[in-house]
Amino acid sequence: MKKRLLEKTSDKLSPLGFGAMRLPQKNGKIDRNEAKKQIYYGIDNGINIIDTAYIYGDSEKFLGEVLVGDYKNKVKIISKLPSFQVKKREDMDRILNEQLERLKRKCIDYYLIHSVDLKTINRLWKRGLAEFITDAKRNGKIKYVGFSYHGVKEEFETLIDSYDWDAVMVQYNYLDENIQASGEGIEYAASKGIGIFVMEPLKGGILAGKIPNEAEDIFKQSNPNKSSAQWALEWVLNNRNVTTVFSGMNSMEQINENLKTANETDALSMSLEDMETVESVKRVINRMLKINCSTCGYCMPCPQGVNIPECIKIYNEKYLFSEKGLITPSFINYYHYLGGVINNPSNAGKCNGCGKCLRKCPQKLDIPEELKKVEKEFEGHGFKSKILLIKKIGMPLFNLYNKLRGST
Repeated sequence: MKKRLLEKTSDKLSPLGFGAMRLPQKNGKIDRNEAKKQIYYGIDNGINIIDTAYIYGDSEKFLGEVLVGDYKNKVKIISKLPSFQVKKREDMDRILNEQLERLKRKCIDYYLIHSVDLKTINRLWKRGLAEFITDAKRNGKIKYVGFSYHGVKEEFETLIDSYDWDAVMVQYNYLDENIQASGEGIEYAASKGIGIFVMEPLKGGILAGKIPNEAEDIFKQSNPNKSSAQWALEWVLNNRNVTTVFSGMNSMEQINENLKTANETDALSMSLEDMETVESVKRVINRMLKINCSTCGYCMPCPQGVNIPECIKIYNEKYLFSEKGLITPSFINYYHYLGGVINNPSNAGKCNGCGKCLRKCPQKLDIPEELKKVEKEFEGHGFKSKILLIKKIGMPLFNLYNKLRGST
């Protein structure tokens, strides 16, 4: 795989990086055998940088377990200091030492301050962030430093100028071209030699797999052999200022498709016709998408037990795929998986408006207000009674139907 040069550090990095937030799961935990196989496969095929974070569940510990021997030396590691958990300077030292222990490394290659905007970074400066960075570098605990940006585009360049950063991570895809850093902000950071790491290139999966029929038709008419995920990843990699795109891959099919796209896409390689095709699809999806959520999960956990990303995802899908009536995939999924038919209830109606999710959202969504829309759409009057009725009558009939179907 061709590598891209990060000017400030002189590192040659793979254009595709492995995002370790969405590793394959089994019984609610990382499927260690499958995830290990996938990560080794990615490294064997040219990936040389992996992204994790303190808050990504068991991700750091898992990477420390599997990245041993040659695999340890073949990849650079990105991890992150959780800004929202830092109350004093001592927290920074404690968390970094814990991360090094989890990762079984003496030094983290790229250490990013996680989920910051201008207000957050100014708070951290007052708590000794600059001194912490200086000490951590001097003691060989981190090599390069940057931040992952979750603010508005108007403040991005000010934050870039606030320190001698080596890298920055931003959300960037063809739907979110003008939020957070924006294309102009990315170009500004790159002009200073700062490495550009991209998260959410597929917008939490919205731009991969199933997309609205009208959008799918546009892509297929242009190139019937290219998937929607390939189009989205190619669009990001086409930006000459992007160093590495991180994808939360959790299947061999995804890995192979993304490797193929990364190997075939050079900077500025998309034709004008292809760029116009993406713009046409963008207009279609923007018209149909109700809530601009990437399902990143930073809003979680909810104190009331609401599965915020899934509530919004199902709501969006109802409109993206123009579902009509009550017996539709979105309603079935909402009642079964969020309403409490087969899991503990995690529906939008459980929200009490506490607002703890608001400061965590990269898109700055008014999540409680958005959840009211979801509740109105799917729950209505007598929601709990409907759930009980489905449990008593609907589920036995559904199970009997599947049993009879299986015996024929």
